[in-house]
Amino acid sequence: MTATFLSLSGLISIEVPPNLNLTEIPMLMTGRIWESNGLRAALLALAAACASPLAAAAQDTQKGVTVTVAKTAKMCFAATAEVFGVMLPMEELTVSPPREGLRISQVLVDPGTAVAANQALVRLTQPEGGDVTLVAPVAGTVSNVTAVVGTMASARSPDPLFRIIARGEFEMVGDVPGKDMPSLAAGQAATIRVVGAPAVQGRVRSVSSTIDPITQVGQVRIQVITQRPRLLVNASGRATIKTGESCNVAVPLTAILYGGGGAVIQVVRRDRIETRRVEVGLMQAGKVEIKEGLNEGEIIVVRAGGLLREGDPVRTVMIDENTAK
Repeated sequence: MTATFLSLSGLISIEVPPNLNLTEIPMLMTGRIWESNGLRAALLALAAACASPLAAAAQDTQKGVTVTVAKTAKMCFAATAEVFGVMLPMEELTVSPPREGLRISQVLVDPGTAVAANQALVRLTQPEGGDVTLVAPVAGTVSNVTAVVGTMASARSPDPLFRIIARGEFEMVGDVPGKDMPSLAAGQAATIRVVGAPAVQGRVRSVSSTIDPITQVGQVRIQVITQRPRLLVNASGRATIKTGESCNVAVPLTAILYGGGGAVIQVVRRDRIETRRVEVGLMQAGKVEIKEGLNEGEIIVVRAGGLLREGDPVRTVMIDENTAK
């Protein structure tokens, strides 16, 4: 390009290379012109004026606050419903003496014993002599034993000698809020956690078609499908039922600010803060689903702060979004 300057001897034009810094323009001048104090001052002032916007921008960036940012990515969130209830046998059978007048001579199993079908449980002595052996009607787990050696076994007693959980199968009978009832269906997978026992897997067996008019909760039955679970009858449990899945942009929980107008996220564009209103959805493992207001691949502030305002300059430190908590 050509630069034109005014000197004491008239106008002077100089061919300036495209990649030349404006502060180097005076070096292109002839010795006689460069030695002119007035022209030299004018040239330096012109160079400074042209460079001042760039310098101001650089200084503005340097003044920005350093923030940790991450690039957004999509993630699938599981929609769940929580159920609280108790563990009960799916089927429980009882064993009682066939008639009165029999004395218990030997008890062969204890509570918690796994028994096979037709396995001997107790021996009873008849008044006329000889023994009677009672056996398990089905394979399962002995849940309760009332038989005591030396006592008389009564067929009319409300408490049977033995209770057996058929096949060792349990189910959880629990309550679920009415708002979650429409999303539940038989066959849905569930994870059941019982105090003092490992978590077990389950499957929804049935869902009530009505809810309690006072408590506004409905009943659901969840069959335990984990083999040989070590569970106790009437133990309290909590089940998480997976009712669906939603895949959207995910952000760390710390990236969201809540105010009177709803949830907002601080996006970084051209090293400046842009406040974006968003619609949040499901939450999982410290991440929040963003249904609207944010696109995949945008740069966000990982730990949003109330001190950052719209348009504030920032300096960014990028981290892997999978490590953002």
